[in-house]
Amino acid sequence: MGDRVSWLAIKPGWAVLAADDTKVGEIDEVAGDDRRDIFDGLSVATSALGHPRYVTADQVTTIEEGVVHLALSAADVLGLEHYEEPATSLQIEPDDHGGVRASMGAETRKLESQVVAPTQRHEHELGLIARTWHYLRRKRNR
Repeated sequence: MGDRVSWLAIKPGWAVLAADDTKVGEIDEVAGDDRRDIFDGLSVATSALGHPRYVTADQVTTIEEGVVHLALSAADVLGLEHYEEPATSLQIEPDDHGGVRASMGAETRKLESQVVAPTQRHEHELGLIARTWHYLRRKRNR
């Protein structure tokens, strides 16, 4: 067994092992708030371009450099829900701000908000292009 590390050290591409030490996938993303040291879970890619699975933090038993161990069987991991990207957020500024935005007309600000700050209201599954990008990122981080 290697040296244990914090969840903050986890990187895309690290191996994910089931309870019996069989490899079930690779880390795709880490979910949590590093400013508050709150570990929520992991997005685990079980195949190259398949939908990643979401593993909650309480299902992680040990984290070592390059490897994450789970309390789940390989079959349990394949039965997990798909990971969904969190909804994006938009910070709304009051209209009484000075500067360039204040000098824009209402129609210009409306157009800007549609082009510059698209938002999603709900979580959604990763599309094929996003999964391909995530696959390439995992391979680069090995």
